[in-house]
Amino acid sequence: MTSVKDFRVEEEPTATELGRGRFVFSDRYSVFDWGEMPDHIPNKGASLCLMGAYNFELLDVNHIPTHYLGVFEDGECKDLDECESPPTEMAIELTQVPDLPHEDGAYDYDAYHDAAGDNYLIPLEIVFRNTVPVGSSLRTRGAPADYGLDFDEWPDEAVSLPEPVVEFSTKYEEQDRYLDREEADAVAGAVGLDRLEELALAVNHVLNEQAARAGFDHEDGKIECLYHDGTVKIADVVGTFDENRFSYGGQQVSKEVVRQYYKRVQPDWVDAVADAKQEAIETGAPNWREACEIDPEHLPSDIVTALSDLYCAGTNAYVGHEWFDAPDIEEAVAQVQEL
Repeated sequence: MTSVKDFRVEEEPTATELGRGRFVFSDRYSVFDWGEMPDHIPNKGASLCLMGAYNFELLDVNHIPTHYLGVFEDGECKDLDECESPPTEMAIELTQVPDLPHEDGAYDYDAYHDAAGDNYLIPLEIVFRNTVPVGSSLRTRGAPADYGLDFDEWPDEAVSLPEPVVEFSTKYEEQDRYLDREEADAVAGAVGLDRLEELALAVNHVLNEQAARAGFDHEDGKIECLYHDGTVKIADVVGTFDENRFSYGGQQVSKEVVRQYYKRVQPDWVDAVADAKQEAIETGAPNWREACEIDPEHLPSDIVTALSDLYCAGTNAYVGHEWFDAPDIEEAVAQVQEL
């Protein structure tokens, strides 16, 4: 189980063959890497499953290989257009995920790859960015000119990048950290970074086009990939309101809405999370959550309803079909603007 979806294995992968399983999407959510938060958001799981399946099928049309096999309805694996109601389960190919040893404050990626062989989940997140919002960590890792921008300093508003930027981050470490290309290359194992960057840019291009058709701006996102016998496939889930950052008419339509809510309403918890993460970096402790002395508060019921409407209305608008009984996207966006 992850913080937002459950994982079922139907056929175990082997050293040479992919297995088969499914994601079961829940209404749980997570922000700031906390894990499961105190509330559930109705229909969030179905929204993410449907949007993820739609994007995987778009990638297939564009000849981008993925681990997606279909969605489940009434116990049967189907294409999305065969479903009569929003699915919550997705069929996927499985690869091996060895343990990542952690000793003396360091992670042993050599051991990971020794155990993985030629069939493994690449322990990287490949991040792509089309914009640089205020507060983006990208601003701390370079000057505007490093990314083709004609500014001496970062402006006080979001800026669009002239070309997408691709970065590499750890996946299985207790705290994600960005890597330079040399370290990312070692973490990736048998797969070259140029291939991963090529796939990330291809996925980003497909999502940008679909978002624009539906009236959204696609700001940033990530992919995860598996490697099997020389082939790289897109894994996990792609292009949802949790995995990526979308906006509509300048308003965030993503998990960023609830992040900003907690920053405004419970800043002491947000600060405690940041402090605990920093302490873990300094001490090498593997679990920063144990050091966090404050827990997140529950969301008010009206905010839970507004978030549910946003996920559902956003999905309806993005895929161009009324899967959910929800307000139109303009009304849903207006509701969260008032939070």
